[in-house]
Amino acid sequence: MAVLKVTPPRDSAIADWYRGADLVDAYAIPRPAGAPRDAGAIAGRLMARPPAFFRVLLKLRDAIMARFGVKTTAALRRDSRPRIDFFPVISRAPHEIVLGEDDRHLDFRLSVLLGPDDQVIATTAVRCHNTLGRVYLAAILPFHVLIVRTLLRRLAQSRWTDGAANII
Repeated sequence: MAVLKVTPPRDSAIADWYRGADLVDAYAIPRPAGAPRDAGAIAGRLMARPPAFFRVLLKLRDAIMARFGVKTTAALRRDSRPRIDFFPVISRAPHEIVLGEDDRHLDFRLSVLLGPDDQVIATTAVRCHNTLGRVYLAAILPFHVLIVRTLLRRLAQSRWTDGAANII
């Protein structure tokens, strides 16, 4: 299943983030057969079973970035806001869910949108606040692309009969 790099959707709830962002990218797959037409359920499945390399990278990221006062994934998981895995839910509609966090080094948003032609579009937007944010973004960018593409490819291949992750 091909994961396509696409133009970030203009009708996304995060479209106002595109201008002036330090990173904006979007990738799309066809909505998997049997998948609900609910962006929250699809985002839950997207994040349900991350590959082992992603979990290792998160541990490394937490160990390094905690020294700079950046929120760790463990801290985000303890947050009382609704979330999918460690990503807090910013907004939710049937056709789109926005996950994200604001921190001292950067703010990010991840939109999972049910787009035209029955596509699932994952759009990321990042705004850096300082040198730490820009260095962090440069360091993780190749991994970000790999992770998003891998998660979408796995989503496209998933079977919707084996349960999905829920919003916590």
